[in-house]
Amino acid sequence: MKVVPVESAVGMVLCHDMTRIVPDEYKGPAFRKGHVVTEKDIPVLLRIGKEHIYVLDMPPGKIHEDEAAVRIAKAAAGPGLTLSPVSEGRVNMKADPGLLDINVEALYEINSIEEVVLSTMHTGMTFTAPRDVAGTRVVPLVVDESKIEQVEAICAANYPVIQVRPLQPMSVGIVTTGSEIFHGRIKDKFGPVLNKKFGLLGSKSMGQTFVGDEVEATRDAILQFVVDGADMVMVTGGMSVDPDDQTPAGIRATGADVVTYGSPTFPGAMFLLAYLGDVPILGLPGCVMYYRASIFDLVVPRLLAGERLNRSDIISMGHGGFCAGCDTCRYPLCSFGKHD
Repeated sequence: MKVVPVESAVGMVLCHDMTRIVPDEYKGPAFRKGHVVTEKDIPVLLRIGKEHIYVLDMPPGKIHEDEAAVRIAKAAAGPGLTLSPVSEGRVNMKADPGLLDINVEALYEINSIEEVVLSTMHTGMTFTAPRDVAGTRVVPLVVDESKIEQVEAICAANYPVIQVRPLQPMSVGIVTTGSEIFHGRIKDKFGPVLNKKFGLLGSKSMGQTFVGDEVEATRDAILQFVVDGADMVMVTGGMSVDPDDQTPAGIRATGADVVTYGSPTFPGAMFLLAYLGDVPILGLPGCVMYYRASIFDLVVPRLLAGERLNRSDIISMGHGGFCAGCDTCRYPLCSFGKHD
């Protein structure tokens, strides 16, 4: 730290906040600690009585916190992210709508570098509107440039450390089983819920087919949607273990490869995932109708983002798969589905 005339301080870094006072009008910081002095700052500093100021003497190999934050953010951020202007040594990353994808191992390696901070939301979170999802800075006002170079090397080897994968619009077929709905004894409530959920995710329903409890009818309705070009098929109703609940048998009868029948999630334990070629077929338990967040919200966005899920992916949902049942649901800003 050294004292220099204001006119000689251009490009140097302030060591402390500087207050500006206008009687009866304003009292607050004119410049904050860490500000890099520019030519246009000189008249302002002189007007607040600062002919000499304390600044940092930046030796070779050291960089200012603002430059460090910008370099870390640029190195770590991948597609689907927008960087904020640097503010008080920090840069935030704003996500486009989509599925947040974090390389957790690389993130750990970056934060293992002393004085470097890179913080994110959980990987796998889905957003339907832009929002801040990560932020970075360094701890001191001045940091060794070699540490930032380490971060850049890690990011280059693991690019992208942070990205947002867009959700692809898909055409979805809905098959609803159950004689009580097929014969009009009760009104279907599943279709409207699915149409709303898919609409928020940028996809749309091709239509909804109602069938009874017969295995063959369920099978044929699924296959017809596939023939008609469905990218994904939802099957609702008949997913419990009651003897007359034949929906899983109807899905199997299509010849689809069943990944899992059962998921370690509450709500969503009676979930079925299968693939008929590249077309995912989902057997949805009734809880999807009643809960704002369920197995649907953990699986479908990943499918829309282009993932092909396997049984290990479903098993891993057991850690974080228990919904707390809060009075006011705040999903996805909660622990449900967070397992990394």
